[in-house]
Amino acid sequence: MNMEKYMQKTIRHEISCVGTGLHTGNKISMTLKPAEPNTGIVFHRTDIAGQDAYIPAHHDYVVDTRMCTCIGNKDGVRVATIEHLMAAIHAMGINNLLIDINGPETPVMDGSSAPFVFLIECAGIKVQRVPVKAIRILKPVTFKDGDKEVTLRPVSGENLKMHFEIDFEASIIGHQEADLTLSASNFKNSFSRARTFGFLKDIEMLRSVGLARGGSLDNAILVNDNMIMNKDGLRYKNEFARHKMLDAVGDLYMSGHTLIAEFSGKRSGHTQTNALLSAMFADNSCYEIIDLMSAAPEDEEITEDKDDLRAVCA
Repeated sequence: MNMEKYMQKTIRHEISCVGTGLHTGNKISMTLKPAEPNTGIVFHRTDIAGQDAYIPAHHDYVVDTRMCTCIGNKDGVRVATIEHLMAAIHAMGINNLLIDINGPETPVMDGSSAPFVFLIECAGIKVQRVPVKAIRILKPVTFKDGDKEVTLRPVSGENLKMHFEIDFEASIIGHQEADLTLSASNFKNSFSRARTFGFLKDIEMLRSVGLARGGSLDNAILVNDNMIMNKDGLRYKNEFARHKMLDAVGDLYMSGHTLIAEFSGKRSGHTQTNALLSAMFADNSCYEIIDLMSAAPEDEEITEDKDDLRAVCA
């Protein structure tokens, strides 16, 4: 058994980036820092003084899910558009992290999770000698919202298996599906580069209510009727479905742990995934919190531990 897989992890060294907020259009600086075992993922607004500026990335702190996932604390301090970063953190197996940020939302970078995966790889991954907890789904839980539906079901083994379907009137998108068994390699290679997207007809309305002010062809796919406006086109044939899956990977990590479950999403988004977690937590018979190691296959081969996991930035 590879014990590293079942131990909590943080990053080895702090690392920073600067970018534009997708909705505010503000220039944002963000630094990822190592954190002690059992800390979880915590955001710290460095531009806020004189009040509690720390916000755990947890379902209990979600305050808005319109167009993005936004967390906030009792003092009204908020951080928005965290889902792409949370997807990278989840997929890369990071359990403990302090995120210093000097503005109200994370930088959008190129509209995907790939830059955040790269940051984590460059920082290196440190194994901590404390077991990883996981949420194992014991019975199906579903949330329906019109034609939108999300479900968590029990699954054998120790993985989060995911399926997503979307349907859009624009024929350039239409019906798309995507499947993922969550792992660092699967996510990095097949989903991390999928970008957020929007429609030209909606831009004026969104900006009038303070959204999408930092959006551009450099950080989003723009659809005009049945045309892709980005000159380089798509990164994947089903990039739209893959990005919705990416969002779900990030939003599900707001549970505080990785999940041992089968997730399915149909035409859903941040609001429905957050509501699904609410339904799960409202019924203790739906889930249990376990040491991930207890879900490992009995015949898994034992391998020697290493002090840390390193990645080369190239």
